[in-house]
Amino acid sequence: MTLTDQQTKTRTTPRRKVLISGAGIAGPVLAYWLNRYGYAVTVVEKAGAPRSGGYPIDVRGTALDVVRRMGILPRLRDSHIDLRRLTFLEEDGSEVALLHPHTVTGGVAGRDLEVRRGDLTDALYTAVRDDAEFLFNDSIDTLDQSGHGADVTFRGGSSRTFDMVFGADGMHSRTREMLFGPEERFHHYLGYCFAVFTMRNTFGLSHETVMWNAPGRAAALYAVGDDEVHAFLNFAQPEPPFDAFRDPRAQRDLVATVFADAGWEVPGMLAALRDADDVFFDAVSQIRMPRWSSGRIALVGDAAWAPSFLTGQGTSLSLVGAYMLAGSLAERDHATGFAAYEHSTREFVTMNQALVGKGGATLFPTTSQALKERNDRLRNLSAMPAEEGRPAHSALTLPEFTPTS
Repeated sequence: MTLTDQQTKTRTTPRRKVLISGAGIAGPVLAYWLNRYGYAVTVVEKAGAPRSGGYPIDVRGTALDVVRRMGILPRLRDSHIDLRRLTFLEEDGSEVALLHPHTVTGGVAGRDLEVRRGDLTDALYTAVRDDAEFLFNDSIDTLDQSGHGADVTFRGGSSRTFDMVFGADGMHSRTREMLFGPEERFHHYLGYCFAVFTMRNTFGLSHETVMWNAPGRAAALYAVGDDEVHAFLNFAQPEPPFDAFRDPRAQRDLVATVFADAGWEVPGMLAALRDADDVFFDAVSQIRMPRWSSGRIALVGDAAWAPSFLTGQGTSLSLVGAYMLAGSLAERDHATGFAAYEHSTREFVTMNQALVGKGGATLFPTTSQALKERNDRLRNLSAMPAEEGRPAHSALTLPEFTPTS
């Protein structure tokens, strides 16, 4: 069946109605492809509009094929940041090594993309906004399944029934909690917390990152352009500080305490942290689940498998997972479609989650000896960018999906 035939058919056949919770990355991708396969798509998002700004993210390997098939690759190439150098510093501020970023990240120069998160979310939203219903400033309040559908009550007060519901609402997914129980069952803490925010670029940096390290602590300044920098503070923490996750003042106090005696540019970063209005604080963690669906409800993206920023693959996994979920449902009913989605996608997710074993030890050693060993490795790395990415980045070849006739 051609796309034209499919669109003609959907005018005479009732379209199956689906709800997606979350309009970040996985949600709009899922909406785009489900619409292409004949579904009537509604997306609910608790924010008032697509979220702009945010720190830079990577699109690599298999994920590049997703954005290419969506027709937004040229736009993203125009937004490519082109980070040119990554400088590592000793605790006293002296230089350890200056490298091309791909040498550390496993990216491929000239092929992989790094863009502002807002540039990607805007491109995704633009690609689907005319073909799906978006409900901003709202969220799911209750969710009940029956043999005939999923009954949803929204916080705004309305109630509707959908054939399927999808949770694309991030690592702290409310949809997952309603379906599978508390996050603690699936939250695997990796031993670090971090804060990211923007500050004025008074450092003369441009298209580069400078990272300072002490045992168990790291501070980085990431200059996308010339006007502002993304400030990043990461630290080892034996247990996740659950009390701070919902308390911005407690987050700032914790970070300030941990970095109180740090040198380099950290005192100025802490001062900027106090006044920043875009602070994002969280634990470095993964979500690991034995299954991603139950009945008529399925999870995708960080809600199902957050890999953590240590892998550099959160965005790419969201893009690929949403494509695979939609395609699995193009050819099957929800029960067999969800099973096919897990069967075809889980190994790819698992391989990329496993990259975390290298990320934490490489970038954020927690002892003086481990930091010395890391710095020695960095000094011996080639300054040339990689010609081939890490195998996990491209371990899945995207299939072509055809809607059922």
